Order: sequence, then C-alpha cells, then structure tokens
Amino acid sequence: MQHAVAGAHHIAVLVREGKGPPVVWLGGFKSDMRSTKAEALDAWAARTGRAFIRFDYSGHGESGGDFMEGTITQWLQDSLGVLERHVPGRPVLVGSSMGGWIALLAARHLVEASPARTPLGMVLIAPAVDFTERLMWDRFPESIRRAIEEKGVYHRPSAYSPDPYPITRKLIQDGREHLLFGAPIRTGCPVHILQGMEDPDVPWGHALTLVEHLPGDSVSLTLVKDGDHRLSRSEDLDRLVRAVEAIA
Repeated sequence: MQHAVAGAHHIAVLVREGKGPPVVWLGGFKSDMRSTKAEALDAWAARTGRAFIRFDYSGHGESGGDFMEGTITQWLQDSLGVLERHVPGRPVLVGSSMGGWIALLAARHLVEASPARTPLGMVLIAPAVDFTERLMWDRFPESIRRAIEEKGVYHRPSAYSPDPYPITRKLIQDGREHLLFGAPIRTGCPVHILQGMEDPDVPWGHALTLVEHLPGDSVSLTLVKDGDHRLSRSEDLDRLVRAVEAIA
C-alpha cells in the first residue's frame, strides 16, 4: 500500500501492515526505497507478518522535489514526517549509509521531543555520520572546494550510477548544522552496526569512531572483512535480516 506525506513535497511511502514494533527503513544518499536491502527486509516482513515502512526522501526515487535542493535538514524533516504519520509507537530504525546519520538524528529528536516514541533499537549499515564534512569536504582537494564555493555545485563521479552526483554548497553548509561527532550521541536504545572493511566510501574506522560516540548505549559492531559499501550480497542480506530480527 502506498501513501504520501503532505507537505512541501510529495513523499512516497510504502507501508506493510503487521505485528510487532514497526521496522522503518531509511535509505542512503541518492538511493531509494526499492533498493536491494529494502526489498530483502520487505520480503522478511511479508514472511513473518511484521510491520515494515519505507519511503523516499524528497528528490529521491518516487518522491517529489529536486535532488539539487536537498539537504540533511530537509531529509530529516521528511523522515520525522513519516514517523509521525505512519509509525505508531516505538520504531526500530534501520539506516543505510546517509540513512544511518538521519536515523541517529531522528532518534535524538524522538528522545528529546517524544520520549514515549524513543526507538526500540537501531541497525545501521555503513553509517555515514557527518559524511558531508568528514567524508566529502575534508577529503576534497582545494580545486573541488573552490568549485563548490564559486559555482555552488560539484558533479562528483559515482561508482553506483552512470550520472555524477551533484554535491551542492547548500548541502555542505547545511550538513554543518547536524554534525554529531564531537559530543556523545544518545539514542536511548541498543544499536547494531554492520560495516564492510572493503568499503571505499565509508571507511571501517568511521564505524569505530561512531562506537566511541555512543557511550551510553548497548552497541554491537559487526565488521565484514570482504564487505563493500552496499553490503547487498546474499550473505550480507541474511546478516542484515538476522540483525533486525535480533533487535526488533
């Protein structure tokens, strides 16, 4: 069943009704809710009768909006809107790459604003926390930084698409308003991180940094020695489902 969140943009949402704590998928940068991992979790939910909600951020997949106008602020608002309208009670948040950062930001909001809706647990796949700063800006050579500052956008080649990804000045600047590293992160729930050690986009050391910033939570970290960024092989999908089952 497909729903839409009313607001500045049409947000496409797929809701599978079911029992137990609702599992919510938060996808990655330029990904969508029909990705391999999201489909694997939906198949698990169908087999087990579990509630599963997935959606596309504005400018992604089947949602409205212009990707070039997207920011962490906007995509966090999209996520909170879906949680408010379609997710009763305490969710289990499953965030992939950028979705890991969004999930942590959403959890912080829920802990502060709606304690009764604090997540029951989180599974984070190659969580790209603070990626606009730590994994983009800090790594960009001066020529790319200058292009972003002067032209407002850098079209970055992608290993996952024939088309480059636009990295905008607006995205970088807005990301600085949401940086999590540098202070303890409190989610109020158990967290399981899945991280490939052959990930070229989010180094496995980044996951260790995240663990260090979760001092008050029960945290498990699974390092996949030959795992890439997507962790979408059959064995990776099985591992993901087991992690969600254990925490949900």
